[in-house]
Amino acid sequence: MSAAKIALKHVEAALAEARAEGADADATARYMLGAIVHKYLEYRSLEDVRAELRFVAENCDPDADYMFMRP
Repeated sequence: MSAAKIALKHVEAALAEARAEGADADATARYMLGAIVHKYLEYRSLEDVRAELRFVAENCDPDADYMFMRP
């Protein structure tokens, strides 16, 4: 199983558990993001984590045609 599939499986499971418990999905996702940042900071520099988050934020539009995706 790929890293992407493993991560997606756990995100979906956490959100399903949140729904079952009546927890807010947005809050659950926000806490998961915070946990990921905290984990990253255990072995990556602060500037590297900031760059990673910036890249994701700037490239999160599913309808955009990004230059790095072109052949």
